[in-house]
Amino acid sequence: MNASQNIQRDPARDLERAYTRALKDYLSSGGEGALQSGYEVGRTALADGLGVLEMAAIHHAALAQVLQRISAPASLKQDLNRAREFFGESLSPYEMAHRGFRDAISSLHRLNETLEQEIQRIAHAVHDEAGQLLVAARLAMSGVAHDLTPALQGRLQEVGTILDQVEKQLRRLSHELRPTILDDLGLVPALQFLTDGISRRANLPIRIQNSLEGRCAPNIETALYRIIQEALTNVTKHARAKNVEIQLTNVAKHLHCLVHDDGVGFDPLSVLSGKERRGLGLVGIRERLNAVGGTLQIDSVVGRGTELLLKIPVEK
Repeated sequence: MNASQNIQRDPARDLERAYTRALKDYLSSGGEGALQSGYEVGRTALADGLGVLEMAAIHHAALAQVLQRISAPASLKQDLNRAREFFGESLSPYEMAHRGFRDAISSLHRLNETLEQEIQRIAHAVHDEAGQLLVAARLAMSGVAHDLTPALQGRLQEVGTILDQVEKQLRRLSHELRPTILDDLGLVPALQFLTDGISRRANLPIRIQNSLEGRCAPNIETALYRIIQEALTNVTKHARAKNVEIQLTNVAKHLHCLVHDDGVGFDPLSVLSGKERRGLGLVGIRERLNAVGGTLQIDSVVGRGTELLLKIPVEK
């Protein structure tokens, strides 16, 4: 293997050379073909993961080379204007990607609203319609009870006890699907109701520390409720934690929510890359945060627990 084969390719340097050539061609000819070359360089840069600031640095370096050959002030002004046009064309793929991302977020927001409406409909059906059927079943049982022997009446009472348990479970499912307390009283009371139920079922102490004042927008309260619900589901399934703490605070026009557990922890990179099944929950959390303009920070080390920090912009 010769020395030239040992030289590794530098994508940024290659792009800078390609950009410089295309810019020189455009300043010389002003043709659409040269301008299209700027667009193609920008698309390649976007695909290679270069950011807008890196593109600006490439443009600056290319322009510095081109300006070395310019002597007449009139020509300099003209070339600077055309260089600006060329730079704008090279950033077109970034603008298109940004618009696509913005449209995707808008679609995700509408999808979440539709899902919440459907969840609310199902919750009401579970609570009201199933509840009515249970009432009808009890009335039918009471209507035939006097015709039965004492032994069968005892069995019928056992069935009644089972129906009572079914009603409790349906009521719990209805509240967790779409708690009316979230709409009526707000986020913190709804979270208290949610964590009380999880604590009892999983034998897991969950503490809420709240310093929020007033209520947030309904879409933010709903998103945060769902996110914390998903986070606690992950904790009970995977973390083997002994304690969980949820902190809610306002910091510089942002709502901060910290969910901390003292469980076994995990490798965030493996989870987010899809190598672990637990990553599905975090993907859902990110999607709900994106829909309200929020961000997620994960701090977890195997054997040392996990912290999820959610930041959501709020209007004051």
